[in-house]
Amino acid sequence: MEQFYLELPSTDRKNEIIDYINEFVVYNSDINGSGSLDKILDGYTFEEALERCLNMKDEVYAKKLNRCQSKTFLLIRANDNKIVGMINVRWNLTEEMKLFGGNIGYGIRPTERRKGYNKINLYLGLIEAQKLGLDRVMLDCDVSNLDSSKTMEALGGELERTEIDPYDGILTSVYQFDVTKTIDKYREEYENKIYKREKEKSYVKSK
Repeated sequence: MEQFYLELPSTDRKNEIIDYINEFVVYNSDINGSGSLDKILDGYTFEEALERCLNMKDEVYAKKLNRCQSKTFLLIRANDNKIVGMINVRWNLTEEMKLFGGNIGYGIRPTERRKGYNKINLYLGLIEAQKLGLDRVMLDCDVSNLDSSKTMEALGGELERTEIDPYDGILTSVYQFDVTKTIDKYREEYENKIYKREKEKSYVKSK
C-alpha cells in the first residue's frame, strides 16, 4: 500500500525540489501549491526561495510582501521517498485572498497525476489547517479544472459560488470546507494512507 506524509521543505531536498519545479516547465504546466519555491524560475537561488518560503509563516514578514501567512509542505510518497506534490496552507488572508485564492493551494507533479494523490494531499493539508486553528477554509479552481473540482467535492467541499476572478479574468469555482467535519468524515478512508514517521510514532505511543 502506498503511504504519504507532509514535510517542510529544506536544503536536504534541494535537488529534488528543483527537479520537481522544473518538471512543470518541461510539461508546460501551471505550478500550484509551491509557495515561494517556484521563485527559482524568476532568478532566485534555491536558498533565497527557500528562505522566503519558510519565512512566510511570520506575520510581519508576510505583510511586508503584501501577502498572507502561509506554510508550504512537500507531499512525500513514503514507499520511494519521492516528492509527488506540494501544498500551501494560508491564514490571516488578505482581502483579495478571501475572495479568490483562499486558504489552500495544492498540486501534483505532472508525471504522478491521475493516481488520486491530490485527495490525500488535500486531506493532509486540512489536518495542517486544523493545527493552525482554522475551522473553515476556502479553496478555488478554474471551472475548467475538473480534476481539482472532483478532488474538493470528494472531500466534502461545498460549492459556494462561481464567479470571474478579476485577477486573471477566469471563471472560477469557490468551495468551502468545514475542517473538522471533513477530517472526521473521511478519517477511515485516508488514515491508512498516512505514513507515520518515527517521531510521530513515538509521540503517539507515549501519549
